[in-house]
Amino acid sequence: MLKTSQQTIIALKVDVDTFEGTRDGVPQLLQIFERLGIRATFYFSLGPDNSGKAIRRIFRKGFLRKMLRTRAPSMYGLRTMLYGTLLPAPNIGAQLPDLLLGVIKAGHEVGIHCWDHVRWHDYLSRFPKETTCRELDQASTIFNKIFGCRTRTTAAPGWTVTADSLEIQDSMGLAYCSDSRGYSPFIPTMNGRVFKTLQIPSTLPTMDELLGENGITLETINEKYLQLLKPGLNVHTIHAELEGNALSKTFIELLERLTELDVRFVTLDEAAAEFGGDAPVCELRMGYIEGRAMPVALQGADCERIY
Repeated sequence: MLKTSQQTIIALKVDVDTFEGTRDGVPQLLQIFERLGIRATFYFSLGPDNSGKAIRRIFRKGFLRKMLRTRAPSMYGLRTMLYGTLLPAPNIGAQLPDLLLGVIKAGHEVGIHCWDHVRWHDYLSRFPKETTCRELDQASTIFNKIFGCRTRTTAAPGWTVTADSLEIQDSMGLAYCSDSRGYSPFIPTMNGRVFKTLQIPSTLPTMDELLGENGITLETINEKYLQLLKPGLNVHTIHAELEGNALSKTFIELLERLTELDVRFVTLDEAAAEFGGDAPVCELRMGYIEGRAMPVALQGADCERIY
């Protein structure tokens, strides 16, 4: 049983990476959230689904092990694993605009994940600044067309950032971003530069990071999540391709248990309003975490509070 001196709060961040995750996983998640009375924040990949090109990561240390440990081919489906290589890459925003619009109509918050998920995740560190700008501009254009407004928030694919990407996000006039892994909202500094857009980091590991590690199975993973929760704000990133599909039963069980414990669910926008007011300045750096083969943006431990 969860025993805390203050209420436990969870912001659900939904990363939607692929065409099939958008088409099939998002409607399933909307049904789950409606039944349980939960509002979440959805981040959409809006351009081509080039998921098949991720096979190039096989040469990175730990990537093949992760694919086998999480049974990725069966989780994501064969077509997704071939998009952009043997199969043409479908354009998510252009082909599924009504489905995306349905998310905001259902009362959830929406934001930009990216234009091309694989391209950003794998090559951002090599991009010249104008390429990074173009990726976000393309995503912003289709977002504006679908939703009739500018986005207030973005979340980088694979928690992958550079100082250039943070600078460009600052120029977009965003309310906040969720590009990082950490423990509490903060203002990022990177490469000696202080940026202005609030970061709301994911505080909990994702299901694909936990499964198969340290003996964790689908039968025990929810107990692990209950152990990891802390009083105050917790940010849990889920994926439409997993929790909205192959892992939906396990995810529903987790939400039901959390509801029984009187956990309060909020959107990231609500979290920013409640917890972002006196955010400290913290270093943001790329580094490795357990269960993930590629580096992610990590909140530093030493922070300077703004007053």
